[in-house]
Amino acid sequence: QVQLVESGGGLVQPGGSLRLSCAASGIPFNIYAMGWYRQAPGKQRELVATITSFLSTNYADSVKGRFSISRDNTKNTVYLQMNSLKPEDTAVYYCNAAQLRLGREYWGQGTQVTVSS
Repeated sequence: QVQLVESGGGLVQPGGSLRLSCAASGIPFNIYAMGWYRQAPGKQRELVATITSFLSTNYADSVKGRFSISRDNTKNTVYLQMNSLKPEDTAVYYCNAAQLRLGREYWGQGTQVTVSS
């Protein structure tokens, strides 16, 4: 059974920081591309950041220079370090695991991030 379990969300003031974690189980983690997506109320889910099995990263323009994605293959965990948070970063953040060659994709249940004073 595949599980992606996010943690680390919460309420933070503008300018603050949070680190999200996503622990994966049931998949060969090291061959999966991992990503973080977010969905704000009334909006579509959007890509935040991805990291491939070769550690190549990609970021949405809105988070470049503020967010950093990383992975620890020994812990089957992907992280999203979020700095200089803005109210517009408020959303449910979802972890994604994808292996295009195998045609497999999985989602976590999401973790709420709220940026507010």
